[in-house]
Amino acid sequence: MFKIGIIGGGQLARMMIPAAINLGLEVRVFAESENEPAKLAVTQIGDYRVQSQLEEFARSVDVITFDHEHVPTSSLLALQEKGFRIAPSPQALSLTHNKIAMREALQTINCPQPLWSVATGEIDRENALAEVGGFPCIAKKPIGGYDGKGVRLISSWSEIGDWLSEGPVLLEERVQFIREMAQLVARREGGEIKGWPVVETRQSEGVCSEVFAPAPDLAEDKSMTAKTIAETIAESFGIVGVLAVELFETGDGKVLVNELAMRPHNSGHIFTELSRTSQFEQHLRAVADMPLGDVALAWPRGVMANIFGEVNPDRLAFALEQYPQAKVHPYQKPPRTGRKAGHVSVVGSDLDELFSMASGVRAILGDSSYAG
Repeated sequence: MFKIGIIGGGQLARMMIPAAINLGLEVRVFAESENEPAKLAVTQIGDYRVQSQLEEFARSVDVITFDHEHVPTSSLLALQEKGFRIAPSPQALSLTHNKIAMREALQTINCPQPLWSVATGEIDRENALAEVGGFPCIAKKPIGGYDGKGVRLISSWSEIGDWLSEGPVLLEERVQFIREMAQLVARREGGEIKGWPVVETRQSEGVCSEVFAPAPDLAEDKSMTAKTIAETIAESFGIVGVLAVELFETGDGKVLVNELAMRPHNSGHIFTELSRTSQFEQHLRAVADMPLGDVALAWPRGVMANIFGEVNPDRLAFALEQYPQAKVHPYQKPPRTGRKAGHVSVVGSDLDELFSMASGVRAILGDSSYAG
Protein backbone atom coordinates (compact mmCIF):
# COMPACT_ATOMS: atom_id res chain seq x y z
CA MET A 1 0.00 0.00 0.00
CA PHE A 2 1.29 3.47 -0.92
CA LYS A 3 2.27 5.33 2.25
CA ILE A 4 1.85 9.09 2.60
CA GLY A 5 3.67 10.72 5.50
CA ILE A 6 2.19 13.90 6.93
CA ILE A 7 4.36 16.14 9.07
CA GLY A 8 2.12 17.71 11.68
CA GLY A 9 -0.80 16.19 13.56
CA GLY A 10 -3.31 19.03 13.35
CA GLN A 11 -6.83 19.17 11.96
CA LEU A 12 -5.69 19.17 8.33
CA ALA A 13 -3.90 15.85 8.83
CA ARG A 14 -6.96 14.58 10.71
CA MET A 15 -9.26 15.36 7.79
CA MET A 16 -6.94 13.63 5.31
CA ILE A 17 -7.41 10.30 7.11
CA PRO A 18 -10.92 9.39 5.80
CA ALA A 19 -9.94 10.61 2.32
CA ALA A 20 -6.90 8.31 2.38
CA ILE A 21 -9.01 5.32 3.39
CA ASN A 22 -11.36 5.88 0.45
CA LEU A 23 -8.39 6.08 -1.93
CA GLY A 24 -6.73 2.92 -0.62
CA LEU A 25 -3.77 4.90 0.72
CA GLU A 26 -2.05 4.57 4.08
CA VAL A 27 -1.46 7.76 6.05
CA ARG A 28 1.30 8.02 8.64
CA VAL A 29 1.57 11.13 10.80
CA PHE A 30 4.63 12.62 12.49
CA ALA A 31 3.20 14.55 15.45
CA GLU A 32 4.70 16.46 18.34
CA SER A 33 2.47 14.79 20.93
CA GLU A 34 0.15 11.81 21.20
CA ASN A 35 -3.00 13.88 21.75
CA GLU A 36 -3.10 15.93 18.55
CA PRO A 37 -6.21 15.97 16.31
CA ALA A 38 -4.75 13.36 13.90
CA LYS A 39 -3.84 10.95 16.70
CA LEU A 40 -5.62 8.06 14.93
CA ALA A 41 -2.83 7.95 12.33
CA VAL A 42 0.20 9.02 14.39
CA THR A 43 3.09 6.60 13.88
CA GLN A 44 5.91 8.78 15.19
CA ILE A 45 6.07 11.36 17.97
CA GLY A 46 8.96 13.77 18.14
CA ASP A 47 10.43 17.05 16.98
CA TYR A 48 10.39 17.76 13.24
CA ARG A 49 13.29 20.18 13.75
CA VAL A 50 15.59 17.26 14.64
CA GLN A 51 17.03 16.01 11.35
CA SER A 52 17.57 12.41 12.49
CA GLN A 53 13.92 12.11 13.52
CA LEU A 54 12.77 13.66 10.26
CA GLU A 55 14.87 11.21 8.26
CA GLU A 56 13.59 8.26 10.29
CA PHE A 57 10.05 9.27 9.39
CA ALA A 58 10.93 9.79 5.72
CA ARG A 59 12.26 6.24 5.53
CA SER A 60 8.89 4.86 6.65
CA VAL A 61 6.81 6.42 3.83
CA ASP A 62 6.76 6.82 0.05
CA VAL A 63 6.20 10.57 0.00
CA ILE A 64 6.12 13.36 2.58
CA THR A 65 3.52 16.12 2.69
CA PHE A 66 2.44 18.62 5.33
CA ASP A 67 -0.19 19.70 7.84
CA HIS A 68 1.72 22.97 8.37
CA GLU A 69 4.57 24.98 6.84
CA HIS A 70 6.96 25.17 9.80
CA VAL A 71 9.55 22.56 8.80
CA PRO A 72 12.82 24.40 8.00
CA THR A 73 13.66 24.53 4.30
CA SER A 74 17.22 23.41 5.03
CA SER A 75 15.92 20.23 6.68
CA LEU A 76 13.72 19.41 3.71
CA LEU A 77 16.50 20.11 1.22
CA ALA A 78 18.72 17.67 3.11
CA LEU A 79 16.04 14.99 2.77
CA GLN A 80 15.58 15.78 -0.90
CA GLU A 81 19.31 15.42 -1.54
CA LYS A 82 19.12 11.89 -0.11
CA GLY A 83 16.38 10.96 -2.58
CA PHE A 84 13.30 11.25 -0.39
CA ARG A 85 10.19 12.42 -2.21
CA ILE A 86 8.58 15.60 -0.85
CA ALA A 87 5.37 17.21 -2.14
CA PRO A 88 5.23 20.12 -2.45
CA SER A 89 8.97 20.47 -2.96
CA PRO A 90 11.23 22.34 -0.52
CA GLN A 91 11.89 24.90 -3.26
CA ALA A 92 8.19 25.66 -3.62
CA LEU A 93 7.52 25.57 0.13
CA SER A 94 10.28 28.11 0.75
CA LEU A 95 7.94 30.76 -0.69
CA THR A 96 5.57 30.21 2.22
CA HIS A 97 8.40 30.30 4.77
CA ASN A 98 9.51 33.83 3.90
CA LYS A 99 7.05 36.51 2.82
CA ILE A 100 9.76 38.63 1.21
CA ALA A 101 10.85 35.66 -0.91
CA MET A 102 7.20 35.12 -1.84
CA ARG A 103 6.78 38.73 -3.01
CA GLU A 104 10.02 38.55 -5.01
CA ALA A 105 8.99 35.28 -6.66
CA LEU A 106 5.52 36.53 -7.56
CA GLN A 107 7.10 39.62 -9.09
CA THR A 108 9.18 37.45 -11.45
CA ILE A 109 5.99 36.01 -12.99
CA ASN A 110 4.21 39.39 -13.12
CA CYS A 111 1.61 38.29 -10.60
CA PRO A 112 -0.74 41.09 -9.46
CA GLN A 113 0.00 41.99 -5.85
CA PRO A 114 -0.06 45.01 -3.54
CA LEU A 115 2.77 47.55 -3.66
CA TRP A 116 5.50 46.23 -1.39
CA SER A 117 9.00 46.99 -0.18
CA VAL A 118 11.50 45.91 2.46
CA ALA A 119 12.41 48.11 5.42
CA THR A 120 15.77 47.49 7.07
CA GLY A 121 17.93 50.18 8.67
CA GLU A 122 17.18 53.85 9.28
CA ILE A 123 18.89 55.01 6.09
CA ASP A 124 16.67 53.24 3.56
CA ARG A 125 13.40 52.82 5.39
CA GLU A 126 11.95 56.15 4.26
CA ASN A 127 12.47 55.08 0.65
CA ALA A 128 10.80 51.77 1.47
CA LEU A 129 7.86 53.63 2.99
CA ALA A 130 7.49 55.85 -0.07
CA GLU A 131 7.29 52.77 -2.31
CA VAL A 132 4.10 51.61 -0.57
CA GLY A 133 2.48 55.06 -0.48
CA GLY A 134 3.47 56.13 3.03
CA PHE A 135 1.68 55.67 6.32
CA PRO A 136 -0.62 54.03 7.18
CA CYS A 137 0.67 50.77 5.72
CA ILE A 138 0.84 47.08 6.52
CA ALA A 139 3.96 45.65 8.18
CA LYS A 140 4.64 41.91 8.22
CA LYS A 141 7.31 39.78 9.84
CA PRO A 142 8.90 37.89 6.94
CA ILE A 143 9.06 34.59 8.81
CA GLY A 144 6.31 33.11 10.96
CA GLY A 145 2.88 34.45 11.66
CA TYR A 146 -0.56 33.05 10.84
CA ASP A 147 -4.21 33.88 11.55
CA GLY A 148 -3.40 37.58 11.81
CA LYS A 149 -0.25 37.13 13.91
CA GLY A 150 2.91 38.83 12.67
CA VAL A 151 0.91 41.52 10.85
CA ARG A 152 0.42 45.12 11.98
CA LEU A 153 -1.28 48.18 10.55
CA ILE A 154 1.20 50.95 11.34
CA SER A 155 1.25 54.74 11.24
CA SER A 156 4.77 55.23 12.63
CA TRP A 157 8.09 53.39 12.79
CA SER A 158 7.84 53.11 16.57
CA GLU A 159 5.04 50.58 16.13
CA ILE A 160 7.49 48.05 14.64
CA GLY A 161 10.66 49.09 16.44
CA ASP A 162 10.89 45.62 17.99
CA TRP A 163 10.67 43.97 14.57
CA LEU A 164 13.19 46.29 12.92
CA SER A 165 15.70 45.49 15.64
CA GLU A 166 15.48 41.82 14.61
CA GLY A 167 15.92 42.27 10.85
CA PRO A 168 14.13 43.26 7.63
CA VAL A 169 10.38 43.90 7.70
CA LEU A 170 8.02 43.54 4.74
CA LEU A 171 5.95 46.64 4.05
CA GLU A 172 2.79 46.56 1.92
CA GLU A 173 0.38 49.24 0.86
CA ARG A 174 -2.87 49.38 2.77
CA VAL A 175 -5.15 47.91 0.12
CA GLN A 176 -8.63 49.40 -0.12
CA PHE A 177 -10.37 46.13 -0.80
CA ILE A 178 -14.03 45.28 -1.23
CA ARG A 179 -13.57 41.80 0.20
CA GLU A 180 -11.11 39.00 0.74
CA MET A 181 -11.28 35.82 -1.32
CA ALA A 182 -9.41 32.57 -1.79
CA GLN A 183 -8.78 30.46 -4.87
CA LEU A 184 -7.81 26.82 -4.41
CA VAL A 185 -6.30 24.59 -7.08
CA ALA A 186 -4.57 21.21 -7.00
CA ARG A 187 -1.74 20.11 -9.27
CA ARG A 188 -0.09 16.76 -10.00
CA GLU A 189 3.60 16.41 -10.76
CA GLY A 190 2.90 15.81 -14.45
CA GLY A 191 0.99 19.09 -14.75
CA GLU A 192 -2.68 18.10 -14.44
CA ILE A 193 -4.43 20.89 -12.56
CA LYS A 194 -7.99 21.44 -11.32
CA GLY A 195 -9.53 24.23 -9.29
CA TRP A 196 -12.68 24.88 -7.32
CA PRO A 197 -14.73 28.09 -7.60
CA VAL A 198 -13.24 31.11 -5.86
CA VAL A 199 -14.69 31.69 -2.38
CA GLU A 200 -15.27 34.77 -0.24
CA THR A 201 -13.67 34.76 3.21
CA ARG A 202 -14.82 36.99 6.05
CA GLN A 203 -12.53 37.82 8.93
CA SER A 204 -13.02 38.50 12.63
CA GLU A 205 -10.09 39.93 14.60
CA GLY A 206 -7.72 38.97 11.77
CA VAL A 207 -8.90 35.35 11.63
CA CYS A 208 -11.17 33.74 9.04
CA SER A 209 -14.64 33.49 10.51
CA GLU A 210 -16.83 32.43 7.56
CA VAL A 211 -16.45 31.24 3.99
CA PHE A 212 -19.07 31.69 1.26
CA ALA A 213 -18.83 29.48 -1.81
CA PRO A 214 -18.86 30.36 -4.61
CA ALA A 215 -18.01 34.01 -3.86
CA PRO A 216 -21.38 35.80 -4.08
CA ASP A 217 -22.01 38.17 -7.00
CA LEU A 218 -18.47 37.92 -8.33
CA ALA A 219 -18.13 38.99 -11.96
CA GLU A 220 -17.15 36.18 -14.32
CA ASP A 221 -14.00 37.96 -15.47
CA LYS A 222 -12.76 38.31 -11.89
CA SER A 223 -13.52 34.66 -11.21
CA MET A 224 -11.44 33.70 -14.24
CA THR A 225 -8.67 36.07 -13.15
CA ALA A 226 -8.50 34.43 -9.72
CA LYS A 227 -8.28 30.96 -11.24
CA THR A 228 -5.65 32.04 -13.77
CA ILE A 229 -3.53 33.58 -11.00
CA ALA A 230 -3.60 30.38 -8.93
CA GLU A 231 -2.90 28.12 -11.91
CA THR A 232 -0.02 30.32 -13.03
CA ILE A 233 1.57 30.22 -9.57
CA ALA A 234 1.15 26.44 -9.32
CA GLU A 235 2.64 25.84 -12.76
CA SER A 236 5.44 28.41 -12.49
CA PHE A 237 6.81 26.97 -9.24
CA GLY A 238 5.98 23.31 -9.87
CA ILE A 239 3.69 23.03 -6.86
CA VAL A 240 2.36 19.52 -6.18
CA GLY A 241 -0.75 19.24 -4.02
CA VAL A 242 -3.30 21.85 -3.02
CA LEU A 243 -2.39 25.53 -3.40
CA ALA A 244 -4.53 28.16 -1.67
CA VAL A 245 -4.11 31.74 -2.88
CA GLU A 246 -5.56 34.38 -0.57
CA LEU A 247 -6.75 37.38 -2.59
CA PHE A 248 -8.03 40.93 -2.33
CA GLU A 249 -10.79 42.20 -4.61
CA THR A 250 -10.29 45.96 -4.86
CA GLY A 251 -12.68 48.78 -5.58
CA ASP A 252 -10.91 49.63 -8.84
CA GLY A 253 -11.47 46.18 -10.30
CA LYS A 254 -8.20 44.44 -9.41
CA VAL A 255 -7.58 41.01 -7.92
CA LEU A 256 -4.35 41.00 -5.86
CA VAL A 257 -2.45 38.19 -4.16
CA ASN A 258 -2.23 38.48 -0.38
CA GLU A 259 -0.78 35.16 0.87
CA LEU A 260 -0.06 31.59 -0.27
CA ALA A 261 -0.50 28.20 1.40
CA MET A 262 0.68 24.92 -0.13
CA ARG A 263 -1.58 22.45 1.68
CA PRO A 264 -5.30 22.08 2.38
CA HIS A 265 -6.59 25.39 3.68
CA ASN A 266 -9.28 26.64 6.04
CA SER A 267 -11.04 28.40 3.16
CA GLY A 268 -11.43 25.07 1.35
CA HIS A 269 -13.21 23.13 4.11
CA ILE A 270 -16.59 23.88 2.54
CA PHE A 271 -15.73 21.72 -0.48
CA THR A 272 -15.92 18.55 1.64
CA GLU A 273 -19.71 18.87 1.40
CA LEU A 274 -20.05 21.19 -1.60
CA SER A 275 -17.81 19.52 -4.19
CA ARG A 276 -17.63 16.00 -5.55
CA THR A 277 -13.98 15.94 -4.49
CA SER A 278 -12.81 17.50 -1.22
CA GLN A 279 -9.55 19.41 -0.93
CA PHE A 280 -8.22 16.64 1.33
CA GLU A 281 -8.88 13.90 -1.20
CA GLN A 282 -7.52 16.05 -4.01
CA HIS A 283 -4.34 16.84 -2.10
CA LEU A 284 -3.69 13.14 -1.50
CA ARG A 285 -4.44 12.31 -5.13
CA ALA A 286 -1.95 14.93 -6.28
CA VAL A 287 0.75 13.91 -3.81
CA ALA A 288 0.33 10.22 -4.73
CA ASP A 289 0.32 11.20 -8.43
CA MET A 290 -3.17 9.78 -8.96
CA PRO A 291 -5.66 11.29 -11.45
CA LEU A 292 -7.36 14.33 -9.93
CA GLY A 293 -11.02 14.07 -8.96
CA ASP A 294 -14.06 15.87 -10.33
CA VAL A 295 -14.46 19.32 -8.75
CA ALA A 296 -18.03 19.96 -9.93
CA LEU A 297 -20.33 21.27 -7.21
CA ALA A 298 -22.94 18.92 -5.77
CA TRP A 299 -24.99 21.89 -4.50
CA PRO A 300 -25.35 25.48 -5.75
CA ARG A 301 -23.95 27.17 -2.63
CA GLY A 302 -22.30 26.54 0.70
CA VAL A 303 -21.31 28.35 3.89
CA MET A 304 -18.59 27.31 6.34
CA ALA A 305 -18.30 28.89 9.78
CA ASN A 306 -15.31 28.36 12.04
CA ILE A 307 -16.08 27.44 15.64
CA PHE A 308 -13.75 29.10 18.14
CA GLY A 309 -12.71 28.19 21.67
CA GLU A 310 -14.17 24.70 21.81
CA VAL A 311 -16.80 22.47 20.25
CA ASN A 312 -18.84 21.72 23.35
CA PRO A 313 -19.54 17.96 23.22
CA ASP A 314 -22.49 18.28 25.60
CA ARG A 315 -24.28 20.56 23.12
CA LEU A 316 -23.44 18.70 19.91
CA ALA A 317 -26.55 16.50 19.85
CA PHE A 318 -28.79 19.51 20.49
CA ALA A 319 -27.12 21.50 17.70
CA LEU A 320 -27.58 18.67 15.21
CA GLU A 321 -31.21 18.26 16.28
CA GLN A 322 -31.87 21.96 15.68
CA TYR A 323 -29.97 22.04 12.37
CA PRO A 324 -30.05 18.54 10.82
CA GLN A 325 -28.68 19.83 7.50
CA ALA A 326 -25.44 20.98 9.13
CA LYS A 327 -22.20 19.00 9.13
CA VAL A 328 -20.01 19.63 12.19
CA HIS A 329 -16.29 18.83 12.16
CA PRO A 330 -14.76 18.95 15.69
CA TYR A 331 -10.95 19.03 15.75
CA GLN A 332 -10.66 17.56 19.28
CA LYS A 333 -8.30 20.27 20.46
CA PRO A 334 -8.01 21.41 24.07
CA PRO A 335 -10.28 24.45 24.63
CA ARG A 336 -8.60 27.84 24.20
CA THR A 337 -10.18 31.22 23.59
CA GLY A 338 -9.85 32.34 19.98
CA ARG A 339 -8.46 29.05 18.68
CA LYS A 340 -10.19 27.27 15.79
CA ALA A 341 -11.74 24.25 17.49
CA GLY A 342 -13.86 23.01 14.59
CA HIS A 343 -16.10 24.14 11.79
CA VAL A 344 -19.63 23.71 10.53
CA SER A 345 -20.63 23.47 6.87
CA VAL A 346 -24.09 23.85 5.37
CA VAL A 347 -24.94 23.45 1.67
CA GLY A 348 -28.04 24.32 -0.33
CA SER A 349 -29.41 27.14 -2.47
CA ASP A 350 -30.27 30.16 -0.30
CA LEU A 351 -27.10 31.86 0.97
CA ASP A 352 -28.83 33.85 3.72
CA GLU A 353 -30.53 30.72 5.01
CA LEU A 354 -27.27 28.78 4.94
CA PHE A 355 -25.44 31.52 6.85
CA SER A 356 -28.22 31.64 9.44
CA MET A 357 -27.98 27.88 10.00
CA ALA A 358 -24.18 27.87 10.23
CA SER A 359 -24.26 30.79 12.67
CA GLY A 360 -26.91 29.03 14.74
CA VAL A 361 -24.80 25.90 15.09
CA ARG A 362 -21.75 27.94 16.02
CA ALA A 363 -23.65 29.90 18.65
CA ILE A 364 -24.73 26.65 20.31
CA LEU A 365 -21.36 24.92 20.20
CA GLY A 366 -18.59 27.48 20.48
CA ASP A 367 -17.43 30.88 21.62
CA SER A 368 -20.06 33.16 20.07
CA SER A 369 -17.93 36.23 20.86
CA TYR A 370 -15.77 35.24 17.88
CA ALA A 371 -18.69 34.87 15.47
CA GLY A 372 -18.46 37.33 12.58
